[in-house]
Amino acid sequence: MTAPGVALVGGHGYATRHLEHLRSAERSGRARLLGVADPRPPEGDAGGVPWFDSLDDLLDSGVEPDVVVVSTPPHTHAPLALRAIAAGADVYVEKPPVASWAQYVELERAARESGRVVQVGFQSLGSEALAIIDESLRAGEIGDVLAVGAVGTWSRTVGYYDRSPWAGKRVLDGVDVVDGVATNPLAHAVVTALRLAGARRADDVLDVDADLYHAHAIDADDTSVVRVRTTSGVAVTLGLTLCARKQTAPVIRVRGTRGTIELSYTTDELTIDGVGGRRVLTTGRAHLLDDLLDHRLNKHRATGAALLSPLADSGAYMRVLEAVRVADAPRQIPADAVTWTGDGRDRRPVVHDVEAILARAVTAQATLAELGVPWARALPAADVLDVGGVPVAELRDGDVAPILSPRPYLHPVSTLDGVVVTDHLPADHAWHLGAGMAIQDVDGTNLWGGRTFTVEDREYVWRHDHGHVRVDRHSREGGVAEQELTWCDPAGAALLTEHRRWEASPSPDGWWLDLRTELRSATGSPVSLGGPGSNGRAGGGYGGFFWRVAPCTDVHVRTADADGEPGVHGSTSPWLAWTAEFAAGPATLVFVAAHDDDADPWFVRSAGYPGVGLALAWDRRTTAPVDEPLRRRVRMLVADGVLDDERVARLAAGALAHDPCPAPLPA
Repeated sequence: MTAPGVALVGGHGYATRHLEHLRSAERSGRARLLGVADPRPPEGDAGGVPWFDSLDDLLDSGVEPDVVVVSTPPHTHAPLALRAIAAGADVYVEKPPVASWAQYVELERAARESGRVVQVGFQSLGSEALAIIDESLRAGEIGDVLAVGAVGTWSRTVGYYDRSPWAGKRVLDGVDVVDGVATNPLAHAVVTALRLAGARRADDVLDVDADLYHAHAIDADDTSVVRVRTTSGVAVTLGLTLCARKQTAPVIRVRGTRGTIELSYTTDELTIDGVGGRRVLTTGRAHLLDDLLDHRLNKHRATGAALLSPLADSGAYMRVLEAVRVADAPRQIPADAVTWTGDGRDRRPVVHDVEAILARAVTAQATLAELGVPWARALPAADVLDVGGVPVAELRDGDVAPILSPRPYLHPVSTLDGVVVTDHLPADHAWHLGAGMAIQDVDGTNLWGGRTFTVEDREYVWRHDHGHVRVDRHSREGGVAEQELTWCDPAGAALLTEHRRWEASPSPDGWWLDLRTELRSATGSPVSLGGPGSNGRAGGGYGGFFWRVAPCTDVHVRTADADGEPGVHGSTSPWLAWTAEFAAGPATLVFVAAHDDDADPWFVRSAGYPGVGLALAWDRRTTAPVDEPLRRRVRMLVADGVLDDERVARLAAGALAHDPCPAPLPA
């Protein structure tokens, strides 16, 4: 066959790479370069290639290309691709293919009705690593896929956005551009992550959350988290920035129940860590323009292969682009969260700790607003507890990722002077949610989140066993919040019902937070409650009340009888005190347990991560009976500054004397 004739639209910038590749293809006899369309003249000698001011001029001159390559600003892609299809040509269009969902529908329809094909320039989809990953997933090398995440930390200067009128714009002269971090510079991270999650077509996407910000003085976003829920149930979370301290290769991570796969799509470096051990390899990749030329030469027909990046397979990506396009305008990151480096057009912003923030967001499958990043949008709380008019604790409904066992909790909890003393969705254990109730094994359902420690495996394993706690009723009067809750298994069936009561009250030393809870079986039979400790992990008896402490230093944890984590962990002292230096200053937490003859041991971590709990099933299972509820109560003093041991002991004794044991909650 005669080599396909190719016209290139765009002769500068990235288009010069296509021009060089086409000249090479012409020398090898794979293509015939018919002309270039660009209103700016070529830099130097055009090498005998006809040069036109526009695609219309090229076509009107009598040139009849078999393929048109469109490498122009994003907002020009749709009209140029449509014009090429109308002229009877196949199209190679750079990413993003178009700038709106409406344009995508129009272009897809035009290609389908004309019988033309459109290849989209997502070069990462030409990587041979994708086929290797597909085979690994089919073989169950990492078990069932739980989630896919991508972290991209790049850096761009002021000059990057000064280079053209459309750069960094959402709209230019009334025309959609959508030149944001997820839709153009790091679009390959988006489309490749979606591809590894099995989301190619538009109907593979259920919904998209776009949380957009910028540090540059631009209209579009340069630092964002985008979360995609796919119809297959695999979540895709993308943490992307152009304001990193230094530019690094983006990494896409596929997390499975039995291992992980990591791909650096810019270098085609692949690591598979699964049941068969660890494999590290670097693959090659096909050039997508060559792939389209092979299609023209019928090579695909002989092998039955499809295009590597057809327009239809950009449908999932276009759902993301459309969500970004219609989202609220990106929020400006405040100056005190940014450091500018460099001079002149080389100046660039560095968002403080952005690498760690984005990694945490991807791990937790959470937006920046949901993480509570100080410069992110503030989300409304389900309710707020206050003491003397001072807000001290937000009640959250627990709308988190399914693998984190969604449940209501308090966060942030703070002292009267505003020192925040709880954390949630931390990078080390994303399923740790402020202060609340969580149990890892409720008749086989994980209502703690994360991996499950099982009797059979004698280790932590990822399973599809995560339930959720549903809020059936919530009311508050003054400093007292009452909740009726249902603990559900993965299918939504009720396992337990709970009456939970939070009360905030003043104290000369700070304020008291009182938690009382009653758990009842909802199955008609006793419900078994357990956790790692009762399932065989020595010292791992968490489950029940748990307080994830905010990041802190100079930790001093103690009880009436012991000092330090080793001595306090597993003890049954009536009180536990935690003093530390937090981000906004020193604070002391005093936890007082209402005791009976069979007290719950304290679960304490201060070295690996900061947390305090009371273990319902330290080394043996507990039961929520049918006829009588399982009652627990804990009182917590939240105080600014450092309280000495003598003062703590007096406060704890007073708290116990005030109400020494769990009493039935009022109906």
